[in-house]
Amino acid sequence: MRDYIRLIKYVKPHMWVLISASIFMVFSQLFQPVSLVALIPFINRVLMGERLTLPNVNLPASFYQLADKINSIPQLKLLSFFTAFYLAMFLLRAFSVYFQQYLMRETSQRIVKDIRDSVYEKFLSLSMKFYSSSKTGTLVSRITFDSTVIQDAVSEGLTDLISQSTLFIFSLATLIGIAWMYRIPMVLVLVSVFLPPLIIGPVIRIGKRLKQISKMTQEAMAEINNTLYETISGIRIVKAFSMEPHEHDRFKNKSYSYKKTIMKSNKRILAISPITEFVGAICGLTVIWFGGKEVIANRVELGVLIPFLLCLMSLVRPLNRLSRVHSVNQKALAAASRIFEILDTEQDIKERPAAIDLPNTQKGIEFENVNFSYNGEPVLKNINFKVETGQIIALVGPSGGGKTTLVNLIPRFYDPQGGVVSIDGYDLKNVTLKSLRAQIGIVTQDTILFNDTVYNNISYGNKDIEKDKVIAAAKAANAHDFIMKMPKEYQTVIGERGFKISGGEKQRLAIARAILKNPPILVFDEATSQLDSQSEILVQDAIDKLMAGRTVFVIAHRLSTIKHADKIIVIDKGEVVDAGTHQELIKQEGLYKILYNMQFRGL
Repeated sequence: MRDYIRLIKYVKPHMWVLISASIFMVFSQLFQPVSLVALIPFINRVLMGERLTLPNVNLPASFYQLADKINSIPQLKLLSFFTAFYLAMFLLRAFSVYFQQYLMRETSQRIVKDIRDSVYEKFLSLSMKFYSSSKTGTLVSRITFDSTVIQDAVSEGLTDLISQSTLFIFSLATLIGIAWMYRIPMVLVLVSVFLPPLIIGPVIRIGKRLKQISKMTQEAMAEINNTLYETISGIRIVKAFSMEPHEHDRFKNKSYSYKKTIMKSNKRILAISPITEFVGAICGLTVIWFGGKEVIANRVELGVLIPFLLCLMSLVRPLNRLSRVHSVNQKALAAASRIFEILDTEQDIKERPAAIDLPNTQKGIEFENVNFSYNGEPVLKNINFKVETGQIIALVGPSGGGKTTLVNLIPRFYDPQGGVVSIDGYDLKNVTLKSLRAQIGIVTQDTILFNDTVYNNISYGNKDIEKDKVIAAAKAANAHDFIMKMPKEYQTVIGERGFKISGGEKQRLAIARAILKNPPILVFDEATSQLDSQSEILVQDAIDKLMAGRTVFVIAHRLSTIKHADKIIVIDKGEVVDAGTHQELIKQEGLYKILYNMQFRGL
């Protein structure tokens, strides 16, 4: 119930649209009871030629005057009148239904947009720790599939909840009114009273199970998204290893699981309508049997029994639709719980209320007794070292030793569980994230580019930068020449993750982006490890230009590229095992010399 109330809160900003839709709903649902009441004079006076009589139940005098007026009109003229009356009613109903549906869809789209925006904003605020333990396809499913389920609940569920509840109340009121005015036997009235409970009971039981199944359905769709994302992003590996049949089988298994859970849901949803209609049929036949006896005995007029029976049967449709509302809402609540799970995720990287803007770095960076664990496993242990402004620091060591984790502490992608990382004496936890990250540029092995123009990729984060500065940054990164050979030069769209350009060109665009940002602190995470020799020369030259006058952290795979670093820090199993210049370390019988000799053996 808490999730449902929370979901309804998204309606509040769009209440005026919902109210407008509700007004049209009321008008559209008035048609049925009004047309049923009008059947009494139509059947008795027009079709059967009898005088219209009203029961003596102390009705207002205007009712009897209207009956006398109808009795004075010839049958053919009345037939024309009723035809025109029903035509006008159908026209007004069509007009009301159109605007009701349009406004409800507008409401649902607005609500779902707000939900999607909230979830996306939350995604952007969460730390790297969250993403390292989440599947991309699952996260995408939350913002696409789950929000669509909620949209169905709003557009269909909320619409039917209002319109069908209105119709049920109007129809029930009409039924009771006819029964009271024309002295319908009590047994027929009791049938209509017992109809709703007979339908609602089974529906509630079905709804409880539907919520559980719906959650399974959403999880199955997330698995499909995960499989799609992994296969498409890794299609080169799939083809290289001829694993297409394996991936096809894997996808078929996920697809089958989804189909299976969908059919479990459909089986229960589809059962609602037959149950409702069967119960309605029993009630209708009961009325026909008892009512028929009353008509035969001349205690009830046929022109009264038929509208009464139609009113009773008209209760079945709104009950049927309201039963579906319950099932749709249960599915929406399952989706809402998954979305609220994201929105309620605690941010482990928080900005303190008293955080200050970090001044431009002047002195340097210090790691003091830094410890970091991931899922209880120690990754960094008692890290201590200082970096002076303008120094180039190389981090080397075996893979999985903690080098990338260490540099990720500088922009606060993660926070250490123990110790302090500081810049110019400021604990990074006491400064604003924006001011901290504005001073850091990152170029990684896995270059991230967007499906946008070359210009927008270079100027990312510098929205209003002058074009000349973008071109200057590209030239400094040795990227300008290959950009000018592209079909639309700087306005060329490079495709998702830059798939239209080579690895070396991607890296040079990333370096141009870092040059344009002009940060005092730089992090290079194996930025040249995957390049061929020619590309590496161009990229390394661009890196050398970018490094000038900055504090630089380099995670190096090729030790030949960091010989001239001011300090080389050797990390193994999360600990600093050695530190010094290349010349100092090569003279020692330590891990650095072992790694260096392994790379250059035989050269």
